[in-house]
Amino acid sequence: MVIASLWSSSCSSYSISTPASSFSQHYSKVLRQTSLYCRLPTVPSGSWKRLFLKSFSTRIEAVTTLGIDMKTYKLSELSDVELKGLKDRPRIDFSSIFKIVGPIVEDVKNRGDAAVMDYTERFDGVKLDTVLERVEDLPDPQLDADVKAAFDVAYDNIHAFHAAQKKTNELEVENMPGVRCRRVARAISAVGLYVPGGTAVLPSTALMLAVPAQIAGCETVIVATPPRKDGSICPEVLYCAKKAGVTFILKAGGAQAVAAMAWGTDTCPKVDKILGPGNQFVTAAKMLLQNSEAMISIDMPAGPSEVLVIADRTANPCHVAADLLSQAEHGEDSQVVLVGVGDIDFESIKSELRQQCKELPRGDTAEKALNHSYILLVPDMAEACAFSNLYAPEHLIINVEDAEKWLDHINNAGSVFLGRWTPESVGDYASGTNHVLPTYGYAKMYGGVSLDSFTKHMTVQSLTEEGLKTLGPSVAKMAEVEGLDAHKRAVTIRLKDITMRV
Repeated sequence: MVIASLWSSSCSSYSISTPASSFSQHYSKVLRQTSLYCRLPTVPSGSWKRLFLKSFSTRIEAVTTLGIDMKTYKLSELSDVELKGLKDRPRIDFSSIFKIVGPIVEDVKNRGDAAVMDYTERFDGVKLDTVLERVEDLPDPQLDADVKAAFDVAYDNIHAFHAAQKKTNELEVENMPGVRCRRVARAISAVGLYVPGGTAVLPSTALMLAVPAQIAGCETVIVATPPRKDGSICPEVLYCAKKAGVTFILKAGGAQAVAAMAWGTDTCPKVDKILGPGNQFVTAAKMLLQNSEAMISIDMPAGPSEVLVIADRTANPCHVAADLLSQAEHGEDSQVVLVGVGDIDFESIKSELRQQCKELPRGDTAEKALNHSYILLVPDMAEACAFSNLYAPEHLIINVEDAEKWLDHINNAGSVFLGRWTPESVGDYASGTNHVLPTYGYAKMYGGVSLDSFTKHMTVQSLTEEGLKTLGPSVAKMAEVEGLDAHKRAVTIRLKDITMRV
């Protein structure tokens, strides 16, 4: 259970024989954490103290052996306040994270490469001679043919989907005779792409970010990714970087990598925008730097990865469990929600979860994620879609009969997976859509990374003489109303020239 894991992380120096009084300074912190994950009811602190000191001083071992225990709620039994509470994610205290990240960002600004090397040695245990590599100068990585083939398929599909977006990138309209307005796209000159390498190496993220940058025509593309223990670059990441035309690889992760790309160093060029997922320290660095004199933009705020699965009685419990676990294995803080429609067999799903989790190399991680996740039982698809829109998940799987017809009911989701044959994994890797998506409820106001993420748009207008004669009087009158005489004169002088020529 998550309670046990929280206690093990915050009270690791304590044992079953430790006097109960020694726990008193820790219990309130743990209860705050458990209330976030398990949504426990409010109980007076004295009651909590007596309950937990008794429980944890005598029965810690029993608590830790209970396994997967997703909470189950029925929509019909929840108040509006309780229902809205289910959409809340565990709170991320960025104020404390900023205090850690801020000095790192400033140190990299002042010391550049030396600071990046120091932090890489400190946090990753890797001593580097150089932090930046030009991709075209590196030898091709040695990979098995089937690995290359898999990434080649992903590259082709990602390229096809994002290249198709160019068709909607520009437009031209003649609003009235002689008044033409256009929107034209231009690539962002230099972009930094963060490819995580903490709990798992993610070369697929290199493709998701570098391919649209390549299509957009960005001149300088830097991939930042933590080095391996010998200081080398993950060969799969390098293969993807070469295929997608990346310029440089910055052998660093964390806040120091983000800061190096934002400020620029002796070797690392400064970028204009930083994109890509990362942990809370990476996210905090991106947030700090976009509001600093570094003058960069970022793709979106980010939180832990998440999935919401809507399933009905036609869904295979084995498939549903596999989809939930594919998200849960990302990290202990991953958010996993199952919305069961009608008479779904959720006991079979729970059984599948337990069985499949035992078979996963990252089963412990998945189990911890599931233990602060939940199942919501709803009577019909209308209620399921309504809750999904309230929750605004990063990934939404609709595994129900006639899934396609419910897409129009979905307004808030990073990416949607329709039907029984569409696991989240295909979008994570190779269907062609992008897997860098808004989390933490930000799907209500952000979309995922796309070709637009690597371009900016300029508007253009051009008027003929007839166009100005038609539009000019309205512009002059509006400028007069706002008391901006120079604006008015810029129009009326031209109108007078036209009249005098006639």
